[in-house]
Amino acid sequence: MVTRNVVLTDKQADLLDGLVKSGRYQNVSEAMRAGLRLLEREEAALDALRERLGRAVAEADAGEFVDGSVDDVITRVFADAQYRHSRAHSE
Repeated sequence: MVTRNVVLTDKQADLLDGLVKSGRYQNVSEAMRAGLRLLEREEAALDALRERLGRAVAEADAGEFVDGSVDDVITRVFADAQYRHSRAHSE
């Protein structure tokens, strides 16, 4: 394992000490690793959001917008699905 020296605010140090004193974590290192895992998940979620936004911008640039409000789009999608379902069952 790699050892790092970090500078914490008094509030951060108090939080870590409280987490260890509560018994939730055995030591400060364990609590810090738990915090880093949360940060890792948050960063992954942000990366996924950026990727989705990038795809949406690319679709918009390519003119692949859908006309109407969200309600209009949902109504059209369901109407289309109903139409295809009824055609499939009438044949």
